[in-house]
Amino acid sequence: MVKDINVVYLSPIIPILGKLNYFLNLYKIKRVVQRFCPDILHAHYVSSYGLMGSFLNYHPFIVSVWGGDIFYFPRKSFLHKYFVKRTLKKADFVLSTSNVMALETSKYTDKEIFVTPFGVDCEKFKPMPELKPKDKIIIGTVKTLEPKYGIEYLIRAFKILSLNHPEIHLELHVAGKGSLEDRLKKLSKELAIEDKVKFLGFIDHSKIPDVLNTFSVYVAVSIEESESFGVAVVEAEACGVPVVVSNIGGLPEVVKDGETGFIVPPKNPQATAEAIERILLDEKFRQRLSINARKFVLEKYDWEENFKVITEIYKKAISSKKSFYNMRRKFER
Repeated sequence: MVKDINVVYLSPIIPILGKLNYFLNLYKIKRVVQRFCPDILHAHYVSSYGLMGSFLNYHPFIVSVWGGDIFYFPRKSFLHKYFVKRTLKKADFVLSTSNVMALETSKYTDKEIFVTPFGVDCEKFKPMPELKPKDKIIIGTVKTLEPKYGIEYLIRAFKILSLNHPEIHLELHVAGKGSLEDRLKKLSKELAIEDKVKFLGFIDHSKIPDVLNTFSVYVAVSIEESESFGVAVVEAEACGVPVVVSNIGGLPEVVKDGETGFIVPPKNPQATAEAIERILLDEKFRQRLSINARKFVLEKYDWEENFKVITEIYKKAISSKKSFYNMRRKFER
């Protein structure tokens, strides 16, 4: 149980300064760390907080990579690449939530990269059959409405499904807010399916299990490789919802193709529509996928089991710190 939480408020971000904002707070963070003397310094995002942590010269130092910070940031320039390499060099342990991101990270360091999946609470995210509508079939997604998540292609796939199966009461539910909301609503209207596409807006995380349990199929057809893990997909599977995902980033790692759902090419509405159709038109197959999906998450992505991996890394980090100080005391004698 967490007994004490110390919160430090950093200086306001000045947009024009970009990454320099982190250096403006470096002195403040250094003083806090010196005063607090944590057993472990764990920074997230190699391009920002991790970079800041690398200048503190504090150990043990753990860095977690999360996506754009390792897929895109080091490709911007020689200087960006240098900062990533420097941060990883300073880290005692490097963590990644997926194998594909660990492979990308290995381009900038020779250190072992520990894969620590971002699991879900399987007591909270679980099948609730009573929430499934009896009079319609809902295809859905829970995503920020931004270009990288490819929701445009999901809407176009839904149009194909609607044309192929006018006899089925189909609805597409899109949960989330973002810069593309108006454009996506306009697209739905242009495709003459605005009466079947429901934009649910922002959903509080506590309500997401209820929303997921109304879906017959969950779809995540992202188009950028920085989609490093796909926790929303795992949450859907934990609820026993079959999934369709694009072959991008870490998404294929959280789906067993043909067993918990399907993996399709990105930016391909036709393939997406066909995969959804295969699930919808065979009720026994859909039920089998549902059972497999829940079982798959329980075996690989239960967050209590996943956090045990991180706990062991923390123990190893603390042990290495004790060994370091014991060696130093022996030397000073």
